[in-house]
Amino acid sequence: MTIWRGQHALILASQSRARQLLLANAGIQIEAIPADIDERAVQNNSGLSAPGEIAELLAREKATFVSARHPGRYVVGADQTLALGSKLFSKPSGHAQAAKQLRLLAGNSHQLHSAVAVARDGKIMFADVSIATMTMRGLGDSEIEAYLDQAGEAVTTSVGAYQFEGLGAHLFERIDGDHFTILGLPLLPLLAFLRGEGLLNV
Repeated sequence: MTIWRGQHALILASQSRARQLLLANAGIQIEAIPADIDERAVQNNSGLSAPGEIAELLAREKATFVSARHPGRYVVGADQTLALGSKLFSKPSGHAQAAKQLRLLAGNSHQLHSAVAVARDGKIMFADVSIATMTMRGLGDSEIEAYLDQAGEAVTTSVGAYQFEGLGAHLFERIDGDHFTILGLPLLPLLAFLRGEGLLNV
């Protein structure tokens, strides 16, 4: 017997390896089909400025985009924003921008807003936003450069220039929030929704 009861695999509208692993480790059969949308254009055209609202909008857009092309399937969209006060961060374009971001984050607390949405036949059935507060320890330029050299190109694949599940853990002194939110997928609310749909055995 498997945990997943769906007739078809759950579609994850993301190419994020971390999100794929979270769902797979929870025993859910998944199929990854990234949403081909211009995230920055969607954000800019929305007029939204609150990080949680932006994350939820993008999660919804990803889910509806993919679900409209796969009738009858449950599709999960997810997104994450990083805010230091009123300043929003994006994925760094390279080493120099990553170093600049880390200098701004060092010694401060920032918020990760992680959103998840589920769509079916192009319509949203569920959405949730969770927040984690991340306190980065004070870092000197030599420590930042040492981290960036060791982490390599991976720093350009996540907002804030770190992956907490890997070398990024070295940058922090405290976190307030759950592990799933930090990795970009509010898993517990998602599981509760899927359970309510009769898609899980547990």
